[in-house]
Amino acid sequence: MLCRATAGMGVPVSLSLSLGATCPFIIFESADIDSAVDGVIETAFKKNRECQWMLCVQESVWDSVVARLKVRMAGMKSVPLLAEGDRRLVDAAVQEAQQQGATLIQPCPPPSSGPTYPPTVLCGVAPSCPCVVTPSPGPLLPLLSFRSHGEGITLGNHSPHGQAASLWTEDLTLALEAAKSLSVGSVWVNSHSVMDPSLPLSGHKESGNCIDGGKEGLFQFLRPSSSPPLPRSSPASVDYSKFGTAASAAIIPEGSNSSSTPRSYLQYVGGKQCKSESGSSVCVLAPGGAVLAYCPDGGRKDVRNAVEAAIKVQPGWMKKSPVARAQSLFSLAETLELKRRDMAVSLHSQTGLSLEEADMEVELSIAQLYDWAARCDKERGGVPPVPQSGSALSIPEALGVVGVVLPDSSPLLSMVSLLAAAVAMGNAVVMVPSPKYPLPALEFIQVLQSSDLPGGVVSIITGGRDQLTQALANHSVIKAIWYWGSMEGCQFLQHTCASPLKSLWLHCQEEEDGGRDWAQPHPSLLEEMWRQAVQWKTVWIPTA
Repeated sequence: MLCRATAGMGVPVSLSLSLGATCPFIIFESADIDSAVDGVIETAFKKNRECQWMLCVQESVWDSVVARLKVRMAGMKSVPLLAEGDRRLVDAAVQEAQQQGATLIQPCPPPSSGPTYPPTVLCGVAPSCPCVVTPSPGPLLPLLSFRSHGEGITLGNHSPHGQAASLWTEDLTLALEAAKSLSVGSVWVNSHSVMDPSLPLSGHKESGNCIDGGKEGLFQFLRPSSSPPLPRSSPASVDYSKFGTAASAAIIPEGSNSSSTPRSYLQYVGGKQCKSESGSSVCVLAPGGAVLAYCPDGGRKDVRNAVEAAIKVQPGWMKKSPVARAQSLFSLAETLELKRRDMAVSLHSQTGLSLEEADMEVELSIAQLYDWAARCDKERGGVPPVPQSGSALSIPEALGVVGVVLPDSSPLLSMVSLLAAAVAMGNAVVMVPSPKYPLPALEFIQVLQSSDLPGGVVSIITGGRDQLTQALANHSVIKAIWYWGSMEGCQFLQHTCASPLKSLWLHCQEEEDGGRDWAQPHPSLLEEMWRQAVQWKTVWIPTA
């Protein structure tokens, strides 16, 4: 609601959504069962819970955990509910869980009426049970089982929320591997609910895009010194249901030079060149107004195909070592250097730049690739000192699939800069070139195909900016959108990307007077690009 209410006001909004989140409490067979059960009782049934917990137990220790839960819960009393109407919701959740085969562990029978309810463990519920997907406000703890370590991690990632997780195991290697694989902002190993203001506290998935604590949290209140001031304006009148639905204008002006047949380009999806799903094209005009080429008129289906290709390769690309990702970017830079002349001619023919200026933009693009390749293994978190006993790891992670709607200014340099920043951190990107100058991006496809970058990590789809922006915003898998375009487009994204929640990096080209100076990027801009390409995770490891 907040994102939609402030859409178009020029105020960036970050959300931290903890209420109603479901967090996994995972007990592996290598855990100290007594300590783990004590942790369950302490965190799952306390009065002021910021989140709901689901208990995931490995099958080999299921009986031991259930037996200890019964002993530890004996003598516990009914706890007050937050509101009188919550009792009806709790009764309905328990009844539905029992109908689906769950058994109950309760220290005492629930009272016949009143806003209180005893702590209750729902044993043997399925991951699809409503008490797991949309937990009730009462003291209910779903208890699920898993066989292997991988199944336990999958179960922990089942929730649409990604606030926190608690892992219990004496195997440090397993703990670190599981912590790395869980899509949550905080992971507590053999502990729970540990906080420190010096470390970032963030949510993943539907748990928000806000970072609290640490210097990472402070960056949310900063902008690069080279950036223009934020526009302060009232929202424009935008029909969100019709934004991006108008057909692209594919008109060939009269008087165009027909002596030479314009070239028809293909877009790039999943490592292959292809036509758009619609089969139609739009004309690309030279500075003088002549038809220079035709490019595909992409749409929602093309975005869907690109995202499907991206999600197949992005997990593997993210798991590659920073050195391996750097080598791929070095390969991309070397390939672009070999095609330097062709890229300069393409820039010259469409943008009207002189050959010297076009060649300089290609040279700067090559330098950007080398720069981000060198940054791959240097942009990382650390082990900051904390007052509690133990250690904590602050880890930047890839977002996933990022949609990038490119600016009109410096069409090659801006594309390469944003592509390199996102890919260097382990993301996959779906790029929408400038409708005004799409040819440099389409020529760059040959560079991508000649490099060793895995197919699907980068897709390039041409077409109407509004149409493709609308398709990116409505795709649930895309985790972030970087947008250069109109004020109406910025407002549409702020309104639409509230559900499912996406991280947004918005730039109104009209307000920014043509955009950033890509030829002379300020160090603070490079810092911002890196921070926009990652999300943070904190892993707590106690020593005692």
